[in-house]
Amino acid sequence: MKIFLRICLFNAFAFLLISQAWSQKTTTVDICVYGGSSAGVIAAYTAKKLGKSVIVIEPGKHLGGLTSGGLGFTDIGNKYAVSGLARDFYRRIGNHYGKFEQWIFEPHVAENIYKEYVKQAKVNILFGHRIIDARTKDGYIQEIMVENSTTPVASTNQIIRAKMFIDCSYEGDLMAKAGVSYFVGREANDLYNETYNGVQLKDKHQFVDGIDPYKTPGKPESGLLWGISNETLLPEGSGDKKVQAYNFRICLSRDPKNLMPIVKPDDYDSTRYELLIRMLEKEPNRPFNLILKPDLMPNEKTDINNNGPFSTDMIGMNYNYPEASYDQRTKIVKEHENYNKGLLYFIGHSGRIPKPLREEMLKWGYPKDEYTDNGHWSPQMYVREARRMVGSYVMTQANCEGKEKVSDGVGMAAYTMDSHNTSRIVINGMVKNEGDVQVGGFPPYPISYRSLIPKASDCKNLFVPVCLSATHIAYGSIRMEPVFMVLAQSSATAAVQAIDRNVSVQEVDVETLQKKLMEDPLVDGSTPEILIDNDDKESITTTGNWTHEKNGRGCYAFSFLKSPMDNNKTIQSVRFNPLVKSAGKYEVFIYFPRLEGASTTVTTIIHTGKKEQEVVLRPNEIKVEGQTSGEWIAAGKYDFSKGKDSTVEISTKNADGIVIADAVLFIPLKSN
Repeated sequence: MKIFLRICLFNAFAFLLISQAWSQKTTTVDICVYGGSSAGVIAAYTAKKLGKSVIVIEPGKHLGGLTSGGLGFTDIGNKYAVSGLARDFYRRIGNHYGKFEQWIFEPHVAENIYKEYVKQAKVNILFGHRIIDARTKDGYIQEIMVENSTTPVASTNQIIRAKMFIDCSYEGDLMAKAGVSYFVGREANDLYNETYNGVQLKDKHQFVDGIDPYKTPGKPESGLLWGISNETLLPEGSGDKKVQAYNFRICLSRDPKNLMPIVKPDDYDSTRYELLIRMLEKEPNRPFNLILKPDLMPNEKTDINNNGPFSTDMIGMNYNYPEASYDQRTKIVKEHENYNKGLLYFIGHSGRIPKPLREEMLKWGYPKDEYTDNGHWSPQMYVREARRMVGSYVMTQANCEGKEKVSDGVGMAAYTMDSHNTSRIVINGMVKNEGDVQVGGFPPYPISYRSLIPKASDCKNLFVPVCLSATHIAYGSIRMEPVFMVLAQSSATAAVQAIDRNVSVQEVDVETLQKKLMEDPLVDGSTPEILIDNDDKESITTTGNWTHEKNGRGCYAFSFLKSPMDNNKTIQSVRFNPLVKSAGKYEVFIYFPRLEGASTTVTTIIHTGKKEQEVVLRPNEIKVEGQTSGEWIAAGKYDFSKGKDSTVEISTKNADGIVIADAVLFIPLKSN
C-alpha cells in the first residue's frame, strides 16, 4: 500500500512539474519558423509580407546560418536554379559591392542583409532559445516549448503556439520533436535503386597508396594514428548510420591591418595531424591549395573549405551529432573548432611542415571585423547533413539525373551529387578515406513539393525545407544554401495558403502555389522580371548556323546556342522576344558563359517597340565569380512598349570568335 501511495505521489508531482512547465509565457502566431538560418530568414520574411504573424526561434545569436557563417564562396551549380528571394539576396549582395549580382561575399555583409529582411518585414526573432518539446493533437502540432539556450531554467521556458510550423534548422529538431519520420546516415543502394549511395570507396580526396596508418610504422600492435578507425570496409553500396564529415568554412584575412595571428587553440594536440606529415612525405610538392581550399573573397579574405585526403573535415567524429543532446552537440562543435584551429596552427608553426607551406599559412590570420562576439571565429559549424525527413515523397538519384521528373516542383537544384568522406579506415595495411562521392554533369531539376512535407500520418501542419525528404546522395545535390532559401520561400507561401484555405499541408493546391511563386517572386506585388532562355523556343528566332550545346560549361539553365565565325562573314543572329505585360523602363542583361575562343565583342540590337539601338558588349572583360563560369552583362536601360513588339538580338556582326546566345533578362525599374 505504501509503495502504491508513493507511486501516486510521484506521478502527481511529475504531473505538476509538467503542467507548470507548459504554463509559462505563451506567444501565439500564425506561423512559427524554427531556426534563423538563411532559410529561416527567407521563410519568415515571406510569411510576414504575405500578411501573417510570424516568430523565428533561433538557438544562437546570429542570423543566416552557414551563409553568414563563412560559406561566402557560394555553391551554385547553375544560377537558373536560384529564384525568387534567394536570387534577390545575391543581388542585394551585388548592390553592396557595386555589382548586379554577387555570389562571393564576406560573412558580416551577408548577416547585415538578413537583418535588412527582418527589419523590412518587422519579423519577431526570439534569439537564444531552442526546442525541448512539442505537443501534437490529431496530427497537428499545437505548440512547442523552448528553453533558454545558455541558461536553461524551467521557469523561463516559453510556449509558442502556431497554425503552421516551418523547421529551418540544419538538424531537424522540430521535425523530430513532432514525431515525424526521419533517417540518419546512408541508405543502401538497393533501397531506392541508386548507385552512389551507401559505402563508397573512390579516388577523390583520397590518400595515395603506401601511407602507413600505425603509430609506429609497420607495427599494427602500436595502434592506429589519431582519426583512423579499425572498422572493416563493408561492401560497396551498403547502408549505415554514418554521417558525412563536418568542418568549418573558415574566414581568414591576409590584410595586415585586419588580421589577428593564429594562435595555439584549446586542447591542442599535434599528434592529430601526424597523417598530414605522412601525406606530405609521399607528396612533398603538394601545394597549399590542395591541403586547404582558400577561395578568395572581397577585402583580402577567404572562405577555406576541405581539400584533399587530410584537411579541415574531421572525418568520423560527428556520427552522434544529429541525435545528440544539446550538451553533447556543444562538445562536438568545440572539438571540431579546436581541430580546425589546431590544423591552421600546425601548418603555420610545425617545423615538420615544408617551409613554403608554413610561410603561406603565416600570411593569414583571423579577421578582426568578423564574428566580433565569438573570438573572430564562425559560430556556425558546417553541418552538411543530419536528419533527413522521410516524407510524402523521397527525392533520389533518379531525380538528380533527370530519370524521374516530378510535376509538383516548387524549387530547383543543380549541384553535383556531393558527399564528403564518412570514415577513415585501414585497407591492405594503408590508410584510406571512404564516402566521398562527386558526380555531376546533369542540368537543373525540380524538387517536389511533397518532399517538403511529412506524410499525413505523421503531421499535417509542418514544412521541412532544409532537412527535407531525400536520400543521402540526392541530398548531396540539394543541400546548398541558395536552394534552402528557395524552398523556404515555397514552404512559407504554401503555409499561408494552407491557413487561408484552412487545409493541411498535404491538401495545398500545388498549381496555385506554383503560380504564386511565379507571379510574385519578391513577395511585394512588384512587376516580375522577364527571363528568356535560348530553350524558350516560342520566344526566340534564329538565323544562321547556331549549334545547340546542351548543359554546356557555364550555361544558364539547360543549354546555350553557339555560333562559330563564318568564313563568308555572313551575319547570324538570335532574337529574344519578350512578352511585356507592363510597359515601362527595364534594364536589360545578357548572360555570357566564359568560353575559350569566344569573341571579344558581341553586337546586340535592342528594339523597344518604338526605336532601335545597337550596343557592343565585351564579355571577355568580365570577372567570372564563384563555381560557375558565366555572368550577366548589362546592356542598358530602355522604355519597352507593352506587348510582343520588343526584341533583343545577339549578332555575329564584327565578331572575332565564337558568339554565345544563352539568356536575356529584363529587370523592371521602379519609378522615382
